[in-house]
Amino acid sequence: MTTSAAEWRRSPERGSRTLLLLMAFLSLRLGRPTGRILLYGIAVYFFLFAPKARTCTRDYLRRVLGREPRADDRFRLIRNFATSIHDRLYLLAEQYHLFDVTVQGETMMQEVISHSGGAVLLGAHVGSFEMLRWIGERQPGLSISITMYEENARKLNDILAAIAPKNPPDVIAVGHLDAMLRIRDRLDHGGLVGMLADRTFGDEATLPVTFLGATAHFPIGPMRAAAMLGRRVVFMLGLYRGDNRYHVVFEPLADFSHTPRAQRQAAIEAAITRYAALLEQHCRRDPYNWFNFFDFWRIPGRAATR
Repeated sequence: MTTSAAEWRRSPERGSRTLLLLMAFLSLRLGRPTGRILLYGIAVYFFLFAPKARTCTRDYLRRVLGREPRADDRFRLIRNFATSIHDRLYLLAEQYHLFDVTVQGETMMQEVISHSGGAVLLGAHVGSFEMLRWIGERQPGLSISITMYEENARKLNDILAAIAPKNPPDVIAVGHLDAMLRIRDRLDHGGLVGMLADRTFGDEATLPVTFLGATAHFPIGPMRAAAMLGRRVVFMLGLYRGDNRYHVVFEPLADFSHTPRAQRQAAIEAAITRYAALLEQHCRRDPYNWFNFFDFWRIPGRAATR
């Protein structure tokens, strides 16, 4: 693994297991309005004492806003990040009534689901991917699985043990030999498999794409997996818009169900380019939902590029 290519993994999310469990307990016992008061203090702390995140946040906001970001811009982004993490507790606890959610592309998703061939949902560290659980609640019998980095999966399992939801999420930890087999099994049974496709895990193949005015290196792996499995791919974001409001976006991204092997690489690269374009479009529309607190436009060192 190169040091530059896996910067976000070398700088894991702060917070001990005990603190996470305490926050979950207090938030669920006291309710969302009171929990948000505690959240404000946590956001202030990270705004003041996370210099690396401050630098990277300023870089992103400068690109997406087209001006020098003010302190309130940077704090708003950090507060939104903290809110999205906090709201995951209520979504995992199946308290869906707390949220006012609008959906873009719902008709298209109904067609994808009715096709019964399974589909891959590609998201990003933008907004809340956990809004998939709210979507799943509206579709009885729909199977939704989420792939996750193993360390994050362990943290999630700790939280789930404390919350004990009736329907815990189906999490597939990446990095295991059987991960692809499990993904294929879920898709073969008509399920949806969610992946985040904006971060690399290490020294892996990437595609350089123009994103917010400069070259960023997007991982090829998630799109390649969808192509190898011959599935439809849908772009998905759950954007936070203040108070208890979220806006879920579904947009068609690619369909590899009939892509000849000889054309697969070109189709993968075209799909990644479209993914980056859609991500940029929604970042500009909802700029305070970007939760990649590292140098996203870094040079990937020895990581393989196309």
